[in-house]
Amino acid sequence: MSLTRLAFFLSFACPLALSAQASADPMQSLQWMAGCWEQRAGERVATEMWMPPAGGMMVGGSRTVSRGTARAYEHLRVHASEGRLVYTAVPSGQKETSFTSAVLGAAPTDSITFENPAHDFPTRITYRRVGSDSLVARVEGPGPGGVMRGFVVAMRRTSCTG
Repeated sequence: MSLTRLAFFLSFACPLALSAQASADPMQSLQWMAGCWEQRAGERVATEMWMPPAGGMMVGGSRTVSRGTARAYEHLRVHASEGRLVYTAVPSGQKETSFTSAVLGAAPTDSITFENPAHDFPTRITYRRVGSDSLVARVEGPGPGGVMRGFVVAMRRTSCTG
């Protein structure tokens, strides 16, 4: 094969191979979570921020402010491990806890659920996209007497610059 033909072939084959490799990255299925999200209730503002997927992970954080004082915060990350996505949270300086998703392909999805049945509360965290500008997080687990309880955090997309 001549150098000209090889260069021509590579100019088409390499981008296709890179595109196929990128689309096989399960992190890309969560691209819709990237950005800044906010829930306002009276003087309470909860903000959650997610970096776009890169390097095999998403990094995020949340903070709840009420009456000008930070009341809670959380360091977050999602990464792929053994064909699943793993959501790890460190809430308000507590111990790190990981939750695992069901097996996930590379196709885009509108929701994802992470579970850790061995954790006290929560045992399940679900993120669901609602349209292009809303995100709903459901946090649930066993309460007194083993009865499932939970709460919903409905957020709207907001500016990441304040």
